[in-house]
Formats: sequence, C-alpha cells, structure tokens
Amino acid sequence: MERRWWIAALLFLSVIINYIDRQCLSVLAPVITKELGLTPTGYANILNVFQLAYTGMYIGSGFLVDRWGARVSLAVFMGWWSVANALHGFATSAFSLGAFRFLLGLGEPGNFMAGFRAISECFHKEERALANGLLNAGSSVGAMIAPFLVTWLYVQMSWRGAFVICGVLGVLWIVPWMLLYRPLETVTIAPAKPGAWREYLKLPQSWGLFGSRFLSDPVWWFYLFWLPKYLVDARGFTLQEMALVAWMPYLSADLGAMFGGWMSGVLIARGWNVLAARKAVMLPAAMVMPVSLVVATTPSSTIAIAAICLVTFAHMVWKTNLATVTNDLYPTQVVGSVSGMFAFGNGLGGLLFTALTGWLVQYSGYYWVFAFMGVLHPLAFLVFRGLVRGELRIARLDGAH
Repeated sequence: MERRWWIAALLFLSVIINYIDRQCLSVLAPVITKELGLTPTGYANILNVFQLAYTGMYIGSGFLVDRWGARVSLAVFMGWWSVANALHGFATSAFSLGAFRFLLGLGEPGNFMAGFRAISECFHKEERALANGLLNAGSSVGAMIAPFLVTWLYVQMSWRGAFVICGVLGVLWIVPWMLLYRPLETVTIAPAKPGAWREYLKLPQSWGLFGSRFLSDPVWWFYLFWLPKYLVDARGFTLQEMALVAWMPYLSADLGAMFGGWMSGVLIARGWNVLAARKAVMLPAAMVMPVSLVVATTPSSTIAIAAICLVTFAHMVWKTNLATVTNDLYPTQVVGSVSGMFAFGNGLGGLLFTALTGWLVQYSGYYWVFAFMGVLHPLAFLVFRGLVRGELRIARLDGAH
C-alpha cells in the first residue's frame, strides 16, 4: 500500500480516537450526572464549555496548522487533548469537570484542520473526496466504538478509569504518525502571504460554506452528545442496553461518509464538473433529513432507531462532500486557515443548538428538538446553492493548487 494511504489510515484512526475521547462523557452521562447532581441544563452547560473552547479554537488551530504543517500540528493537538481527556477521571465537581472539558475543547478541533491540510498535501484532487470520506468515517466509527469500549471500561474500572485509558490511546498514536508522515513530492506548497486568508473570506463562496456548516452541523452534535442520554431517559434503555444499540446510527453514518465520497468521485470520473458533482450528491441527502420527525412521533423504539440511522447516513453523505469543497476551491497553503473559519460556523451552530436542546429537553421534552433538526439541512442547501458557485475570483497565491 502506498504511503499516502497509510497516512489516510492514520488520519482515520486519529478521528476514531478523537471521537472516543469526546464520547466518553456522553456515554457515561447517566452515571456522572447522578453522581455530580447535574440537571439537564447543568449537563448542557458542561457541554457548552467544551463547545465554547472548541468553536474558538477552530480558528486558532487553522492558523497553527498553516504555520506548523500537518505533521507537527496534529501530533501536538493529539497529545494535548489526550491528556485533557485523561484528566476527566480526576473530576470531583461540575466545575472541575467543566474545566477539563474546556481543555479537551481546545485540542480536539485541530484534528480536522490538520486532517484537511494533510489531504491537500498528500492526495490528488480526484482522490480527495474518498480521503475526506475516510476522515469523516472515523468520526462515526469512533462514536460507534465508544459505547462498547467506554461501557466495558466503566464496568471493569469505574468511570474515572475509563477516561484515563481512553486518553492513553492518543499518546500511543503519535509515534507512527511522526515516523510515517510525508507530503506528496508532486504537490508544491508555497508559503502563503501574510493575511492572505482574509482575501478569501470576502468571497461569497466562503460565506456559503460558513453558513451551510452553521446550519447543518448541529444535527451531528446532537447525536454525539445527546443520543445515549435520549435512549436512556426518553426510551427507557439501561446503560448496557443503550450500548447495544447506540452504535447503529454511527455505523450508518460511517457508510454515509464513504458512500458520499465515492459517489461524487464517480460523477467526476464521468466528466461532471467538480462542484456540480458535490451538489448532486448533497441535495438528496438534505431532502432525507425531515425523517427526523419520525423519531419525534413514533412510539416504537425500533422505528426510532431506524429513522435515526437514516438521518445519520444522509448527514454524513452531506458532510463529506461539503468538507471536500474546501479542498476543491482553496489553495493548499490556506486550507487550514479557511477551514478553521468555516468550521467556526460548525462550532457556533453547535454551541447555540446545544444550549437550546438543554432548555427544550428540560421544559418540553425531545419533540421540538427532532422537529427543528428536520429542516436544518434543506435550509443549508439553499444557502450553499445560492453562494457557492464556480471558481474563486481572486489572484492565486502561487501556481500550485
């Protein structure tokens, strides 16, 4: 196997570890909220501490990635968030749990900024959607593994030990990454001019990508942070029963990420314009999302899980192509910076929606949460279609792309 696909495998594994660390709290939330006496709004506040740090650091991590390169920056981010996750095991109050969650939020977004940069450095354009699909698939695989792994560690060692062991995984990953990472020799990466990324933020395409991330990504944040708690609190599952079914929506998301990247690649190979191919795959995915209403109304837990699986599949089809558009349009040397700005929309939308979810769950239940999620992707597609059109009309920073 060529080196770049080993690099893709390590990127895939890094996101798996990222999401296992992120999901530790949500899997253990029924236990931790009882032990620490947290209400739904108190739990939402802990999540929002993470979201606040995560959202702000999207921008900072993008700049660091463009300054340090993918190899060094991803190793630094991995080390930081792995230690932060292990520290969760030493929390004794809502305050200390929130503090460690804040530290985790500072490190985790760099995984994706460095990943996007690495894909531009190591893959040709026709391979990037598949590589991005693999990167996004790591998130769903990590979320899928987390209920089993974290629940097993909880049974064996307590919830505190589960955090520590999961944190150790990331430290071990750094070794093969530093040994294997090399950019493609055929990809020339000239240094960006100082402040060049600001010119790209003046373009309608940039605001289209920001707005579509802001509207659509909160759906994934809900399924990451609230699905285990929803299954236990609203559907009556025990912690062990939840672990047996909570992996299913993440498996379907994994399949959606790979299918979405493959499908747009097929259209491009058949001669489609790159941007037209991405849109052709994103539109039906957006139209599936109102199925979320079924989850809100069905009394059957089986039907609800099936509907959630369909929603997460469609979301990842959408997200894989949306993320790849950044690689399609922007020069490699500013991919980290502009990706950070677009991902800020992701974090900002997630921050606001997580606060709204906590309020809605505490005072009116989950119905309006699912109803609201059903319309976000169609709205995001309208924003994307209206603003993301054609090539960027700006002088290139260099001759390479």
